[in-house]
Amino acid sequence: MSALGTPPLRVSLPPPPGIGWRVAHRVRSLLLPLLVLATWQFVSARVLNETTRILLPPPSVVAATAWDLIVSGELVHQLSASLRREFVAFLWALMAIPLGVAMGWWKAFNEQVDPLVEILRPIPPLAWIPLSILWFGVGDLQNEFIILLGIFFPILLNTMGGVRVVDPNLVRAARCLGSSEWTVLSRVVVLAALPQIVTGIRIGLGVGWMALVAAELVGANSGLGFMINDARTILRTDIVIVGMITIGLVGLALDSIVRLMMAALMPWSRLAQR
Repeated sequence: MSALGTPPLRVSLPPPPGIGWRVAHRVRSLLLPLLVLATWQFVSARVLNETTRILLPPPSVVAATAWDLIVSGELVHQLSASLRREFVAFLWALMAIPLGVAMGWWKAFNEQVDPLVEILRPIPPLAWIPLSILWFGVGDLQNEFIILLGIFFPILLNTMGGVRVVDPNLVRAARCLGSSEWTVLSRVVVLAALPQIVTGIRIGLGVGWMALVAAELVGANSGLGFMINDARTILRTDIVIVGMITIGLVGLALDSIVRLMMAALMPWSRLAQR
């Protein structure tokens, strides 16, 4: 009983969803993809004739081709080549973080660098392909350069934006406690901007992955893009579709990994819960 003689208010929280609810929710989320697959199978197997079916093979044929490519090791080989290029370019693209912090924190530095960034940023990575082939030839370095361009600018812009919206009260509080400029920048500003920095990494990885496949279509001798283009020349549309589906699944996996990292490193951020 409380001091006023009334019983205390008890708030009962709803129980967490059970396994059955989670399974039903997952099944409902798969209804549309399953419907698309069923429609695709019906149209390809029953509507298209033998000639046009070559251009759109049914999912059953695509699944069999995917299994053959996995067993032979061809798909793993091409995928590993693409992932290696993406990873190397991503490491180089991390230079955008200190550059973005400097541009967002020091106005004089931003005034010097921003015009160059704004000139280069609108140029699509694919527009650099002819010039990059002349510079680096056909191979990993040329592909990594194209991926770097795709990853770099999203990280740079999100880092700048994160630094500029840091709460000024946090900065003032750190300075009142005697923190040096470097301590304020590294322990307050960068940590406060971290959610947007990781968001930039998430966006950059997706853009870089798309740019990679496009670069491999015209300037590589391995990778998923090369596999798709090579299959096109011999009219193996089943291999083309396998490559496209692999690109989509790997892109989804990369995005999911970054989201899990956001949730683990920044549980306080609303961005980590999206």
